[in-house]
Amino acid sequence: MSLQNPILNTDSYKLGHFLQYPEETRAISGYVTTRGASTRPEIVFFGLQAFLKSHLSRQITEDHVDEAEEIAGLQGQPFNRAGWERVVDSHDGYLPLRIEALPEGMLLRRDLPMVQVISTDPELPWLTGFVETALLRAIWYPSTVATRARRLKDTLRPLYEQSCDDAEAILEIALADYGARAASSEEQAGLGGLAHLLSFGRSDTLAAIEYGRRFYAAALKGTTLPASEHTTMIVWGQDREEEAFANMLERFQAFPSVSVVSDSYDIANAVSDVWGKALKSKVIAEQPRLIVRPDSGDPIDTPVQVVSQLAYAFGTRQNAKGYKVIEHGVRVLQADAVSIQDITMVLGRLEGMGFSAENITFGMGSSLLQRVSRDTFSFTMKSTAWQDGNGRWHDMARRQPPMRAGNPKSGRRAVINDAGDVYDIPLSELGSRENLLRPVWEEGRLLRDWTFDEVRQRARREV
Repeated sequence: MSLQNPILNTDSYKLGHFLQYPEETRAISGYVTTRGASTRPEIVFFGLQAFLKSHLSRQITEDHVDEAEEIAGLQGQPFNRAGWERVVDSHDGYLPLRIEALPEGMLLRRDLPMVQVISTDPELPWLTGFVETALLRAIWYPSTVATRARRLKDTLRPLYEQSCDDAEAILEIALADYGARAASSEEQAGLGGLAHLLSFGRSDTLAAIEYGRRFYAAALKGTTLPASEHTTMIVWGQDREEEAFANMLERFQAFPSVSVVSDSYDIANAVSDVWGKALKSKVIAEQPRLIVRPDSGDPIDTPVQVVSQLAYAFGTRQNAKGYKVIEHGVRVLQADAVSIQDITMVLGRLEGMGFSAENITFGMGSSLLQRVSRDTFSFTMKSTAWQDGNGRWHDMARRQPPMRAGNPKSGRRAVINDAGDVYDIPLSELGSRENLLRPVWEEGRLLRDWTFDEVRQRARREV
């Protein structure tokens, strides 16, 4: 049994929805948005194109129909075999839908439609609602990670601007993604890792590089560097730790930098005696810039102490802003269970001691890719219009719950830019104005193919 059956990429209860529409229904229109309101743009829209290429462009076959019918029966749900056979026979296995979307990477206010879906076969209007589950899942996760990564960068920026000469360049590599093992699947790691790379330039998640190349023509270079782990260090034994460290410098002479985990036994001894004395001349002479990684201990005190010890051992220079920078390119990487609060506290303490933020970088795993949900930004899909047999569209909307302010939007929507203010209006009121919701996919055809560079440029624009 295949786990890649497109018909089964939904909720069980949606299998019976084809029986629930009025007979005169010929089409349904709905859109994806985030609930709530915001005074300024805050949501980074990202991930739709990967879904269109990887999932929605997969043809449905008779085997898929047979399998789905069997599973529907086991679930106690009705199954629209005639409808799915129509998809196979009349639409070559592609869903008869038209999908409109804003440009990926665009920064949006809450409650703004980012994707609009319209069914195109009058005999299959229920397909709009049928794809809700898969479409929401494809959009909410990468958009949420992309939004949080941008917020993290905005939070860190003042700390780097305060003490770094080239704050943006250093901020670019300030936070690496180590979340692959924390993700629940390779797909999650790929999408989440790629979303992180919209804001930052460092990642050890190979799936992110693969997804970027496959779905966004991304040429992602220099996102990582050679690094050790405890296995490759402790295999030498404690009495040969110096040899283990020296081996890292020798083996990676052709690379600009090398990261060496240094807390296998005693981080203080490793920094002050091994790096700071026994291997000091080698660190200064060899090509790879040394990055010392304390991987345990207090996530705030330990990295601050390591920076201070390395500064004592290798000396410092003063940058243009008057802060100390460790000589010979020696740096620190803290990547053990750090949070954004930990990072700001580490940088705050270092600044108070006169050290520039460029002396240290950070890595995060589950905090980047795993500790999010659809409710983080309240992603939802709403069906807002239906078309009758005469081709006339009718607005539809549920009654707004008492605890939610404002009136629910209905009808087909358009998104416009009015002197820099982006908002949505009924499509019927668009007139000659440009609709930012543009067709990107229709009945198996990809109509717009964004590159990662284009998406990243939009995601990094100031608001």
